[in-house]
Amino acid sequence: MSNAVLSGSPSAPFNAWRGTLSAACASLIGIGFARFAYTALLPAIIGAHWFAPATAAYLGAANLGGYLVGALGARVLARYASNVAILRTMMLLAVAAFFACASPLSFLWFFGWRFASGVSGGMLMVIAAPSVLAHVGPSRRGIVSGAIFAGLGLGIAATGTLVPLLLRHGLAQTWIGLGVLSLALTVLAWRGWPDGAPVVAASTAPHARRRPASPLTLRSLYVEYALNAVTLVPHMIFLVDYVARGLGKGLDAGAHYWVLYGLGAVVGPILVGLVADRIGFARALRVAYVAQMGAVVLPVLGLGTPALIVSSFVMGAFTPGIVTLVLGRVNELLAHHPASQKGAWSTATTSFATLQAGAAYGLSFLFAATSGNYSLLFIVGGVAMVIALLVNLTTARLERA
Repeated sequence: MSNAVLSGSPSAPFNAWRGTLSAACASLIGIGFARFAYTALLPAIIGAHWFAPATAAYLGAANLGGYLVGALGARVLARYASNVAILRTMMLLAVAAFFACASPLSFLWFFGWRFASGVSGGMLMVIAAPSVLAHVGPSRRGIVSGAIFAGLGLGIAATGTLVPLLLRHGLAQTWIGLGVLSLALTVLAWRGWPDGAPVVAASTAPHARRRPASPLTLRSLYVEYALNAVTLVPHMIFLVDYVARGLGKGLDAGAHYWVLYGLGAVVGPILVGLVADRIGFARALRVAYVAQMGAVVLPVLGLGTPALIVSSFVMGAFTPGIVTLVLGRVNELLAHHPASQKGAWSTATTSFATLQAGAAYGLSFLFAATSGNYSLLFIVGGVAMVIALLVNLTTARLERA
């Protein structure tokens, strides 16, 4: 596929595939590594006596808090600096955080750098993909968006493969290794960002909305996306523990299912992007809600190993896949108002980050309060997805009325 087809202009100066690679590197560093690598590093951090278990948990939450601040602050910072400058700075900030975390000088030092990595991730999520998609033809935004967020999936997969390999050389060396790899990816992405006004005109995609989006439709999308964050949390946090301790299969088996989750995260955004390009983002979102509704509760239905395999892979696929679909839907709804797209995506990201952090704490509290009832956690995820689908269908009916 040529750059001209992707950009919608036969003489577009922007290399769309290079921009896609840059944005994929940003999602890999800012979310894939900066957030999910900590999950695999947590046992080693506690085992090496860097921090006590309770303290280490707070350090994990620092990244989520920083992510929320970054998502909120991206629009403000964009008023004073160019997208390219912000993207490069945030990637360098994430790199610096990896190197800084190799030295646990104090709780505040480590907390501050974990928080900073979260800020960079939030800003990269809000700015990177929209900056590239603004230069991509409407009919190809699904696959390009999927390719961008496949970087996030690669980061999740790396937590079950790359991080254990690095840990053989030591905990500090693992943080340094992640920093070196992230620095290499930053250099790779450095010159790939679009610089200048978008070249794509208003959407002409066959599934694009024909009339301006109503505030109700956008608010509904924000609510659905936030509820989807709740649905993702049980697998994101408790899958390995559920397999290892809840089912009594041990840590090795838990790690195997996490690798399946990671494999789903790699291919998921590309597959859903292809589907969205064919049937439109609105329909693709409903398909995603139904698929997650079933997959999130599979572990508690007593259907054995095959069901757990399917559940791990599908929920992994939609961890970055839902990001692809919601960003595409935002662009679809605001196709004739491109200046509003970034603000809407920032709001969507903020709503997702808020409920994701809230669900992480809330489900952890529920788990402790029920003496380790895993089933209830997955059921809560299923209920959240049912509500999201009902909100979507109700809004669509009201819009047609």
